[in-house]
Amino acid sequence: MAITRKEKEELVSQIKETIQNSKSIVFTDYRGLNVEEMTELRADLRQKGITLKVMKQTLLEIAAREAGANIDMTQIKNHPVAIAFGADEVEPAKAIYEYSKKNDKLEMVGGAINGKVATIEEIKALAMMPSREEMYGRIVGSLASPLRGIANVLQGNLRGLVSVLAQYQESKNK
Repeated sequence: MAITRKEKEELVSQIKETIQNSKSIVFTDYRGLNVEEMTELRADLRQKGITLKVMKQTLLEIAAREAGANIDMTQIKNHPVAIAFGADEVEPAKAIYEYSKKNDKLEMVGGAINGKVATIEEIKALAMMPSREEMYGRIVGSLASPLRGIANVLQGNLRGLVSVLAQYQESKNK
């Protein structure tokens, strides 16, 4: 069923707004995925606050131009493309990458980060980065490590003093 020009304009307007509100966009080739797999992918992404849209590349190109985003359309030529939009720079790439490990029919073909073109290698590098919570944990751990060392040293001196006092008391009791 063909859509009218007005419907196309509305769709372009919606995608333009989505592009402007997204920090990260990941293009995926979804050839070979059946309806159940696409539904599963959309549900997984939706839980993480990521929107997945399948649309014509010409409409995407118009929406990107109107949004002022620098998107390299040559990345997605000759691919049926589903586009993942996210409010986080890392999460869309990570979610798509994780799903593509489970289902090899899904393939990342490019993207944009903060309105700038990102290569497949950059998208994959983002996907392999630890999550924000993991990074916070590592930072806190590295900050706490010297403090733990100081506490152990101070406790060691106290333990030594207590041990000496206990031995002194034993010797006085004999």
